[in-house]
Amino acid sequence: MFHEKAVLPQGYSCVSKNCGLKADGAEDLSVIFSDTLATAAAVFTKNQVPGAPVIVGREVIKGQKLQALVINSKISNVGTGELGVKNARKMGRAVAIEFGCEAEHVLMSSTGVIAVQLPIEKIEQGIVGTKSEVKDDPMIAAKGIMTTDTHPKAYSMSVGDATVTLIAKGSGMIEPNMATMLAYAMTDAEIAADKLDEMLRIAVNKSFNMLSVDTDTSTSDTVVVMANGKAGKVDEDQFQQALNELCIQMTETMARDGEGATKLIRAEISGAVNYNEAKVYAKAMINSPLIKTMAFGADPNIGRILMALGKCFDNTFNLDTLKLSINDTLIYKDAGKVEYDEPALRKIISGDPVVFQIDLGLGEGEATAYGCDLTHGYIDENAAYYSS
Repeated sequence: MFHEKAVLPQGYSCVSKNCGLKADGAEDLSVIFSDTLATAAAVFTKNQVPGAPVIVGREVIKGQKLQALVINSKISNVGTGELGVKNARKMGRAVAIEFGCEAEHVLMSSTGVIAVQLPIEKIEQGIVGTKSEVKDDPMIAAKGIMTTDTHPKAYSMSVGDATVTLIAKGSGMIEPNMATMLAYAMTDAEIAADKLDEMLRIAVNKSFNMLSVDTDTSTSDTVVVMANGKAGKVDEDQFQQALNELCIQMTETMARDGEGATKLIRAEISGAVNYNEAKVYAKAMINSPLIKTMAFGADPNIGRILMALGKCFDNTFNLDTLKLSINDTLIYKDAGKVEYDEPALRKIISGDPVVFQIDLGLGEGEATAYGCDLTHGYIDENAAYYSS
């Protein structure tokens, strides 16, 4: 069960503040700290222009232990060369000094504008004194990592005596290809690092890797999980289930908060010949601008669905076995449109969510992808995004 309010597990604290990156005074720096060393795992973007924090983070996570996370928003520290890498390391060292841990146990992330050098002096100065300002509310940390997000994002669940909490940011430049935007899970469960890595990858593949707002894979995508063991061992199957549910919930929240979005889109594929083909079909649906604008306009357009499925050229497809439904209303089967109450369906899909249920009738392959509608607001947001 999800907690009514997100909480930090035992041993964790966080702080968020403005250190001068955001001119409006909004929080632009967050630190999350465990009072004991935690086992850890992470996955990062596959974009061929990874940010400096990703480059350093890949090194740090090889040790499989973390005690702190430091994240800044507004400037992504991407495309900044060797100086950017040095500045990322300085972020980690500053937190290590302030919180009394080892720099090799601090993982850093940055998000925001690309190809601008990080004003590291402001960040270093901002970190000074933060240890005395920590709180136990994860929503505080979630505020400091936002860019175009409209609200902070955090969820918690219990697993036996342990708690697992996930905070994240993400609104645009989203189609993960390993992980997602920025997401950080903390738990007081005791889990070995190798097992934690396995669990994280399973959860990510069911959730964040099936999310797309605009088909664009960020240069900064990072997902981290820390387990400090203060609550002892837990049932690993139950923990996996909780991590899956948290990641899927966060995935849907990110989709709903997509830039300019008004609703969640889910593409639920069944009957594919295998999982890989089901995944291709699901992604084709949520990535299609015509499907996205169809959802925005509440138009149950069969032609657009057939187009999106039919362009998956390498997949197995048979029109005669295909069944299409939208929000549980059957609209197509036996290679033809069926009679349905179109005004009623239009009314349903004018709301949130819009769920495409596609049964290919070919096998046991299933997959679900998550996205959002495409609105005028997306254009407005990105046409005006400050690039320097």
